[in-house]
Amino acid sequence: MAEPLSAVFRRPFAEQLAAFRLRLGNLVPTALWDDIERAAHDRAFMVAGAMKADLLADLGEAVDRAIAEGATLKEFRRDFRAIVTKHGWHGWTGEGSAKGEAWRTKVIYRTNIATSMAAGRWAQLVDGKFKYLIYEHSGAAHPRLDHLSWDGVVLEFDHPFWKTHYPPNGWGCGCKARGAHTLAGARRVGGDPDKDLPEGWDQIDPKTGTLIGVGKGWDYAPGASVAETVNAMTAKSERWPPELAAAFIRDLS
Repeated sequence: MAEPLSAVFRRPFAEQLAAFRLRLGNLVPTALWDDIERAAHDRAFMVAGAMKADLLADLGEAVDRAIAEGATLKEFRRDFRAIVTKHGWHGWTGEGSAKGEAWRTKVIYRTNIATSMAAGRWAQLVDGKFKYLIYEHSGAAHPRLDHLSWDGVVLEFDHPFWKTHYPPNGWGCGCKARGAHTLAGARRVGGDPDKDLPEGWDQIDPKTGTLIGVGKGWDYAPGASVAETVNAMTAKSERWPPELAAAFIRDLS
């Protein structure tokens, strides 16, 4: 059974913090969620509909605190409400109902934490000079069958699969990748070197216009474009308390 996301999120690590804080140097106003795509997220922080720098700075500070302190979704929602009230932000998707607010805050919280975690892991994998990556399914009770079909697949680090299928592979996806130096090591952590990728893994779904099993905009490897920078930032960034991170955000906005 997969570990609850709340438990996983309460264990931030240095590379994850550095990967997220790298984004805070570029607060980007956007109208829609896909105004920024794929690897551009590695160096930018955005919240769809947030058009003002000071609003983005406060939202970035709230996400930073969630990562650095392991804040729960409930705590992040409290911060989100305070920020919305402070800035008089209206018209955001989900506004006007408890259900809408719950959905929107969950998306912001989970997406930023999951992608920064994936980016931090990529930096660790690069730094560790791993030869192989192993796809590990989240263990969700109601799995996405395509994601489940990739579970245990072992491929060399530079295989094209990882450029588009390094997890997460969609909204709410909890899959991850592990590293191994040898095929024997890959087996020890649950990989199956004899397992082939499903036929057609790199084909486009004509119904969605995206890769089969991969959500729109998720066909990239979070953090791959900034791994060297993240590793260089890690030692310094992990020592920043949230207050210093907040000052850094405001200085750059």
